[in-house]
Amino acid sequence: MAAMATASGFFSVASTAVDSGGNTTGKHGGLPASVDARGMGPKSVSSRGLVKTNAQAPSKVNGTRVGVMEGLKTDDEVSSSPPPRTFINQLPDWSMLLVAITTIFLAAEKQLMMIDWKPKRADMLTDPFGLGSIVQNGMVFRQNFSIRSYEIGADRTASVETLMNHLQETALNHVKNAGLLGDGFGSTPEMCKRNLIWVVTKMQVMVDRYPTWGDVVQVDTWVAPSGKNGMRRDWLLRDYNTGETLTRASSCWVMMNKKTRKLSKLPDEVRAEIGNFFVDTPPIVDEDSTRLPKLTDSNADYIRTGLTPKWSDLDINQHVNNVKYVGWILESAPQPVVESHELASMTLEYRRECMRDSVLDSLTSVLGKGLEDLATFGQVECQHLLRLEDGADIVKGRTEWRPKRSYEVKSFDQLPAESA
Repeated sequence: MAAMATASGFFSVASTAVDSGGNTTGKHGGLPASVDARGMGPKSVSSRGLVKTNAQAPSKVNGTRVGVMEGLKTDDEVSSSPPPRTFINQLPDWSMLLVAITTIFLAAEKQLMMIDWKPKRADMLTDPFGLGSIVQNGMVFRQNFSIRSYEIGADRTASVETLMNHLQETALNHVKNAGLLGDGFGSTPEMCKRNLIWVVTKMQVMVDRYPTWGDVVQVDTWVAPSGKNGMRRDWLLRDYNTGETLTRASSCWVMMNKKTRKLSKLPDEVRAEIGNFFVDTPPIVDEDSTRLPKLTDSNADYIRTGLTPKWSDLDINQHVNNVKYVGWILESAPQPVVESHELASMTLEYRRECMRDSVLDSLTSVLGKGLEDLATFGQVECQHLLRLEDGADIVKGRTEWRPKRSYEVKSFDQLPAESA
């Protein structure tokens, strides 16, 4: 005690408390982190200019337990002392565990959605990937199409070009699903060996009703022989939900040498490849054998000149796709008829191919009607001709038009209901 009294004369010491009951009120043990090996703190000068030491009292003096003098601690040690230990701050940090659990659940939910995925559109119920399938004992190819918003026109119905593209798509997919697709555009392996391709010579289309946006169209197609060196392909388009017939089409195809651009006979090897898929049925559309008069500048009512194909109009056989011809024919159709009528039937006879650098004229003549007020007529029949600038015929055609019907865009069942 005398030593402590002597030290208090030189150092500023706070009042000390000795617990006579043996309970310690301070910390004791090893060297504090604020004292170096020599027992000196980093800074020991107080605001009053007196030196404070980090002396630590012994745990026992003469057999009596004593506490640490709080006044001898540095300012840094006092300010950095940990908070009192309670039940709350002794709990572990659960944030990382919660993040891990959330990540696992999100990954599991994503996998579950992929496993339990179910198609929502009607066209995907039987054909989830839109690739089609062969039905009726392998003789008919079937594929479903949804009418998209960019496939309809101002009258809210699918354009005739859209329907023609569906016909072409199902024809190619039929060859592919049958395992007969070679390197060419619908050519079989034996055709590829001989540089042969298919070219259409005649196309007949009968439209009973045009589908609207959101309708699902089911397309069936099959093939049959046509003469000695040709093939006929038919299509039947129906409403997937109601079974109503929408469009019927029939076409004739022959072979052409890809290099010489001349027509070719049907080789026996190719006939053996495709013969097993021929269906012995009559054409789905009665053949139109009407002979059309020669259409010239003198008897044409409407002429559109300077039509040129774009790069996007060419197929992989380097000639203009046959669907493009339909658009060119309609370029010269009477505008009053196009606005007030819809195309009911079409017959096209392809005479020669159109190449990338070709320049065409489109001619149209209205048969048996005057030109005063075409919009008031019921049925309208037109004759068409696509020709090169030098006068060579490309496509001859005949179209029939009927007054437009009123169509309504159907609502989609999968759209979410409006919240209350």
